[in-house]
Amino acid sequence: MTLPSHGRFDYSPITDRPDFTWPGGKRLAVYLGVNLEHFAFGEGLGAELAPGGPQPDILNHAWREYGNRVGAWRMLELLDALDLPATVLVNSALYDHAPQLMDAHRARGDEIAGHGRTNSERQSEMDPAAEAAMIAEATAAIAKAEGAPPRGWLSPWIAESAATPDLLAGAGYAYTLNWCMDDQPVWMRTASGPLLSAPCPQEVNDIPAIVARKDGAAQFADMIVDNFDEMLEQSRGQPLVMGVALHPYIVGQPYRLRHLRRALTHIAQRREEVWITTAGEIAEHFAGLGRV
Repeated sequence: MTLPSHGRFDYSPITDRPDFTWPGGKRLAVYLGVNLEHFAFGEGLGAELAPGGPQPDILNHAWREYGNRVGAWRMLELLDALDLPATVLVNSALYDHAPQLMDAHRARGDEIAGHGRTNSERQSEMDPAAEAAMIAEATAAIAKAEGAPPRGWLSPWIAESAATPDLLAGAGYAYTLNWCMDDQPVWMRTASGPLLSAPCPQEVNDIPAIVARKDGAAQFADMIVDNFDEMLEQSRGQPLVMGVALHPYIVGQPYRLRHLRRALTHIAQRREEVWITTAGEIAEHFAGLGRV
């Protein structure tokens, strides 16, 4: 029996691959993915405190907007205090909605990666022409503001059509964060040539953990610490990537931020042992190894 396959990459056990190291001879690379999102009012998608209410959904829209108005700024203070870089996954609508927030991340030199136009839409529901136009629009907005197009992409809701990797590679993207199947970067086959899949966490991610599984703030912080400590040990055998996915309207809430500070401090205190970097730098280093 042959099951349908995406055909993008082959199976490969992590214990049976060529060895390599990250810069400085490090074995574990760590990056923080900060998701900055903007939602349409009175329509569209979004995590919900109280599910199922009619539109306009004031409660949930305002809760998400707290992240842009307050939570993201508290997280910036935390990142600055711990001297941690970030990969900012931005809905391009944020450049018009909250330009000061994007200015602040640009000022600290964070990587800006594409995250669609808004999280009120899914590209899996678009036809190829509409999806290509959406990618082009979001890319152009980032390039105009940042002076260069983004290298990486995370789809809103991690939703892909069958053509998404082909469209991303064709649009000049070097890596995608949509696929969570590995702890190392993996080359994907596309109609426009190779596209690198960089590891993106779906466990150490505040939406699945806190919104879906209802984990508490302390439990989520413990998850980050335990994942880091275990991966640091595992990286003796294979070089690994650990990502932490964060949404300011969730972990930017004061009581959660206090626990997040504890977890990120734990990582920052081990910076001599690991490579704390961005998803883009991870992708660039791996691509430079020449293993396609």
